[in-house]
Parts: sequence; C-alpha cells; structure tokens
Amino acid sequence: MDTRGYEGAIYKDAVVHTNDPKMSLFSLGVRAYIQVPISVRPHYVRLDGREDVSTTSSIEITAGLDKPLMLEPGQFNLEGKITYRIEELDKGRSFRVDFTNVTGFAGSFRGALYLKTNYDEKPVIAIGIAGQITGVEKP
Repeated sequence: MDTRGYEGAIYKDAVVHTNDPKMSLFSLGVRAYIQVPISVRPHYVRLDGREDVSTTSSIEITAGLDKPLMLEPGQFNLEGKITYRIEELDKGRSFRVDFTNVTGFAGSFRGALYLKTNYDEKPVIAIGIAGQITGVEKP
C-alpha cells in the first residue's frame, strides 16, 4: 500500500474474489496510522476577499518527530499581492503561518511559500496559495 500523501488514521479495504463456492466474495480491510515528520493543516491556503479589506487565512505546522523543528523562509512568489507571518506557538513543536492580502491589490493569484526546515526527512515545506481579491468600484 502506497501511503504517500496520507497522514493520521486511514482505512483501506478491498473486495476479494475467490473460486470457493461457499465464499466467492469477501472484504479485506487494513487500518493504519501514518506518522509524518511534519504535519501541515490545511495543506494549502485559499484567500478570497476585497481589495479594500484585509483578509487573513492561516495554516498550522506541527513537528511529528521528537526533535525540535526550525523553520526558515525560502522562496515566495506572491510579493505585492500577499504577505505572510510565521508565529511559533509552542517552541520547536508548532507554528502558525498567517497569509494576508495586500490592500489595494485586486485580481486572482496562485503561488507558493517554501519553508526550509532542519528535518532531513522533510527539508522543505511547500505551501500552495491561491485566491481571488475583487476590486472595488471607485466613485
């Protein structure tokens, strides 16, 4: 079973066909708990709003290993449209990243923030960001 992209409790089942006349079909299930080195919830950011109002959307990043997690800003390709702020909630364990639209910008956008980590198991976190900021008619 390929568990890439899964996190936490999962259940997979399959229907098995046999040549046994008494039990030609049966269901086989597997339960598992997938532990990841770093959890990101939600996995991406959606930010919709108006150009004259600050709108914020947040994600939480949690360490899944016993060693402290460190984050360092990397590439960000939405300058002038979106700003971000990283806040450490629990030292070395959990963080919140807030994304806010830049007032005065209107339009749709799609991009990403890349955060470098000190975990060899996951050296970079890619956070997808998309949204639509509508313009306001000027009188």
